[in-house]
Amino acid sequence: MSDSWLDMLPSSERQKIRDKYKMSAAAYEKLRQKVKGPEELKQEMEWNELMAQLKFDLETDPHMKEALKKQLEQDLSEQGIEAVLENANLPEDIKKQIESGAFEIDVDSPTEDSPNQLVIAPEGNIGEKLPIAMHLTESYLSQL
Repeated sequence: MSDSWLDMLPSSERQKIRDKYKMSAAAYEKLRQKVKGPEELKQEMEWNELMAQLKFDLETDPHMKEALKKQLEQDLSEQGIEAVLENANLPEDIKKQIESGAFEIDVDSPTEDSPNQLVIAPEGNIGEKLPIAMHLTESYLSQL
């Protein structure tokens, strides 16, 4: 008996099963947008490698962490908090805390689908990490 179980079903039932597994045009387009090409994957892998190395260096080399923090404090005083952080809509107490240098630097992803970048976490009971502007993250990486 070489017939499959699908051949035993009436044609209307077979069509329902086939239609169930077909994608709509909108779902197919959404899936295609998620697919990355080889160039994008290569760039993403290089970026992730750089960020992993930076995170390792920040955790193991206190001199590097201190130098990066001093550079960030200098940029904060020269350019202002609006130019350094991606989102400058912060409460005044957190702004003052950041401007006074009471923060920690780390590498993290601000959202689940965004790439890793430098973030600062104000000291204290604040669980939110504030992403540094991407162009500054790139310039700090180029200085290393």
